Amino acid sequence: MAEPINLNKARKARAQTAAKTAAKANRVRFGRTKAERSVSKLEAENAARALDRTKRED
Repeated sequence: MAEPINLNKARKARAQTAAKTAAKANRVRFGRTKAERSVSKLEAENAARALDRTKRED
């Protein structure tokens, strides 16, 4: 005969696993440090400035 399981514990364990998976995905998607964000912002500003300098005025 199989060992009986506690359905509440099984449900909570499944929910915890799902939460950990979602947290891992969010760390990949949003997990950048403030320094990395500021560097990428400066790079974007420099690229936009360089593009504006090369535009011709009609």
